[in-house]
Amino acid sequence: MKKPAFRKKSGAGEAPEPAGPAVAAEPSGPARSGRPGRGRGPFGGGAGGAGGAEGSGGAGSGGVAKTTQSLLAAAVVLAAVFGIAQVRPPAAPAKAGTGAAATTAQVERTSAVCPQPVQGLTGSTTLTAYTPPGTGSATGGAGWISDAAAPAAPAAQPTTAPAAPAAAAPAPTGSGAPSAPVQDKNAAPADARLTVPKPGTPATGPAANGDAAPGTGAVATGALAPGFTVTQTTVVTEQRGLGLSGLTCTPAGTGFWFAGASTAADRVDYLSLVNTESSAAVVDIKLYGDKGLIDNDAANGITVSPGSSQAVLLSTLTKGAVADLAVHVVVRSGRVGAALHAADGGKGADWVPASADPAPVQVMPGLPADTASARLVVWAPPEDDADLKIQLSGKNGWFSPAGNESIHVKAGMVAAVDLGKVTRDEVAGLRLSPSDDKHRTPVVAGLRIDRAAANGKTDAAWLTGSVPVGARATVADNRAGASTLYLTSSGEAATVRVTASAGSGGGTPATKEVQVPAGGTVALPAPEPAGLNGVFALTVETVSGGPVVAARMLSLPAKDVPMFTVQALRDDRSTVKVPQAGQDPGVVLR
Repeated sequence: MKKPAFRKKSGAGEAPEPAGPAVAAEPSGPARSGRPGRGRGPFGGGAGGAGGAEGSGGAGSGGVAKTTQSLLAAAVVLAAVFGIAQVRPPAAPAKAGTGAAATTAQVERTSAVCPQPVQGLTGSTTLTAYTPPGTGSATGGAGWISDAAAPAAPAAQPTTAPAAPAAAAPAPTGSGAPSAPVQDKNAAPADARLTVPKPGTPATGPAANGDAAPGTGAVATGALAPGFTVTQTTVVTEQRGLGLSGLTCTPAGTGFWFAGASTAADRVDYLSLVNTESSAAVVDIKLYGDKGLIDNDAANGITVSPGSSQAVLLSTLTKGAVADLAVHVVVRSGRVGAALHAADGGKGADWVPASADPAPVQVMPGLPADTASARLVVWAPPEDDADLKIQLSGKNGWFSPAGNESIHVKAGMVAAVDLGKVTRDEVAGLRLSPSDDKHRTPVVAGLRIDRAAANGKTDAAWLTGSVPVGARATVADNRAGASTLYLTSSGEAATVRVTASAGSGGGTPATKEVQVPAGGTVALPAPEPAGLNGVFALTVETVSGGPVVAARMLSLPAKDVPMFTVQALRDDRSTVKVPQAGQDPGVVLR
């Protein structure tokens, strides 16, 4: 099996850089007067200002006259401004609670980064992109996926001095030579690997495969931006590492946490770093084991060039085998997409999803009823130990599994515990919470789960601390008869709406409402669109009640191996809060 090492890769195309949030233009203030005698008049006039009076001949008197007129004009304008300000004094500051409430607006641009396809193993990878149909007013736009590639080199600058400009000619009034076309930054590039035709219909296609394949960048604009999501799925056909690997691509960022990595003998775990930005990024990789932080200079200051992808084998960053690891990716400059892949010989392989930020309570949805074994890995910060309760969410609420009621994690270290067949043939979610509510140490957690076939062959998946689905969350790339949805209420009872989109090749969407009891977990075969052709997306919306965490299991048995992968659904953040603002002419007096 070919192991990845420090390796830089570039693809054939570059995903455009995600745009920042829109900024409202400020109303312009009065022009600032220049200094007399400096060549520019009070409102940006030319050289015929007061300085022009110092010239020779009759030009001086004309300059004085023009200056006088300019000063008089300035006086009139300033008098008007101050007169208005006096008539309309500055508004008194708004009292608390009386200001206008912020409004909600749809996002206009969404981006995500997908890692390099599985390194060192033979398999096939597909990408599926989807935007749920929206109710907003946004129109137009596009959605696409492109291979990460270095930016095009700028055109060479002329080495000789340019010729003297010709005399200015009047602008033509008729049609002249056509101007050079301007590239639309909101349109899909010509070399896009995949484009999304419209909201409500997923698009799917193959990713580049092999050890030289780059990561990809995904962008959606306009009506395709709200809720845009991308799923990457890989089927490994090589006997060593045989399994199903899947993940939901995440936005580029500056910090990522992973729990459940390993450099044990049979494990081949690597970190994929993809830079789809136009500037280089500098990354530090911090590894924590059962003895604390693992020092290694090679893990610091890793430069990821624009449009490049790197696979970093974790075993090159540790001295000897470490069974359980927490990985913290810290981006010192720039932004990257980061993903961690784990392969355990012939026992199974999958992506280890990025965890929610460190928090005192971590909820991990998606434990199937036929879980054969489970291993919990928890990291505590260097500042404090963590004492945590382990609870499962069953049919009727939370309970502690016998023999594994709690876990103690030393400050700055990782602790792990084997939970065995913890679900006991019932679906569940797992929650970690402080044993003492007054001692709330933020932690990061991950859970490895294994499923086994009757012949003893297994596959593995990793769960991680997640967040509620919120108003709406979506996962793409669902197959007929292969998807199961797990819903866990982390508080009060709730009602959610589950919608199956049309298929990528046709079909009619289907919707179903599901009741989730307080503290309980519900599993249901995913509803499927009528006349399904191709793959489809699943969208979960909270209708009423408390927060719900959700996960989707995709099961594709092959070669007598129970291949499966689990992805959590998280709020798609399709809307943003926009604060109210009003004009205040009195600002000129402040």
